Amino acid sequence: MAIGPVQLIVLGFPAPDFHGRIAAELERLRESDTIRVIDALAVQKGADGEIEVAHLTNLTDEEAVELGSMVGALVGLGIDGEEGLVAGAALGAEAAAEGLEVFSEEDAWDVIGEIPDGTAAALVLLEHQWAVPLRDAVVEAGGVRLSDGFVSPLDLVEIGLVSADEARAQHAAETAAVGAS
Repeated sequence: MAIGPVQLIVLGFPAPDFHGRIAAELERLRESDTIRVIDALAVQKGADGEIEVAHLTNLTDEEAVELGSMVGALVGLGIDGEEGLVAGAALGAEAAAEGLEVFSEEDAWDVIGEIPDGTAAALVLLEHQWAVPLRDAVVEAGGVRLSDGFVSPLDLVEIGLVSADEARAQHAAETAAVGAS
């Protein structure tokens, strides 16, 4: 299966109050072939750091069977219990045997550790379908991805894309709710 660029987005919620708007927007993006949600998890982290996980998705039944529980495997949650951990370890060992270093200590991202105690998070693994033609054109031209990331609204002030007030408000909305920096 050919797949487009994939991104893991972790969204924090200090006091989740879901009304279906997020799921509806993901579905709208899916229907327009902009993105595909490969997998999604809701993680509730208790005040004591104890984790509860629920699987969320807008995949079709066929896609769910094909893709399985990818986010859990990616961040080490073992959603499918011991059987899932064994399957994930087997895939990692197979990749290592083929000479592919899947994760290095320097590149490790402790997603679960970044979720503050007493809050919740949605972990959404997205395929950027819109980017497939762009990626293919870059590869065809001999290019490679060197880096990527979201730009903070605070950084956009310097180039005049947003005002300082807009940037402060957006940054506060994006980070203050769960104590992120």
